Amino acid sequence: MNAVHEVYKIGRAQTLIALCSTVPGYWFTVTFIDIMGRFAIQLMGFFFMTVFMFAIAFPYDHWIKPDNRIGFVIIYSLTFFFANFGPNATTFVVPAEIFPARLRSTCHGISAAAGKEGAIVGAFGFLYAAQSKDKTKTDAGYPPGIGVKNSLIMLGVINFVGMIMTFLVPESKGKSLEELSGENVNDETAASGRN
Repeated sequence: MNAVHEVYKIGRAQTLIALCSTVPGYWFTVTFIDIMGRFAIQLMGFFFMTVFMFAIAFPYDHWIKPDNRIGFVIIYSLTFFFANFGPNATTFVVPAEIFPARLRSTCHGISAAAGKEGAIVGAFGFLYAAQSKDKTKTDAGYPPGIGVKNSLIMLGVINFVGMIMTFLVPESKGKSLEELSGENVNDETAASGRN
């Protein structure tokens, strides 16, 4: 297989995964965000991402056999579904709602930048970490890593930490932006002091 054909096959597979899991995940978020709430969706997303990452990682040797690739793709797709019906959506919705109005755009920009920085570290970090421990089996130009299985376990642990950190995020469902930021509290206190 030449390089162009390989890129085509990888692109086709990623497009199918996106159409069957990533895009529906976002639509589920749009549909259920005001019903379930941001907190529940983010917590659920991190929980299932953790479960599916470990479901891929621990029996990794089972999944790489040719007969088991369909199961692998299904679990991999479910990971993407819950990433998007979870933290991929809530991490840009919640910052737009919880920061005070005078700082909202700046803080939302900082949050978005931190998320992009995390994505870059994750993408390149996984690429390096997933290299084989055996120096003779690493891709050209890469140092030995911890292997794909250990990298997936590490991602599962990071998802679990994200789930725990979700408990620090306030729920913004059904609250006005002023109520969330506490901006109307000072106005109400000042108004009651005048009476």
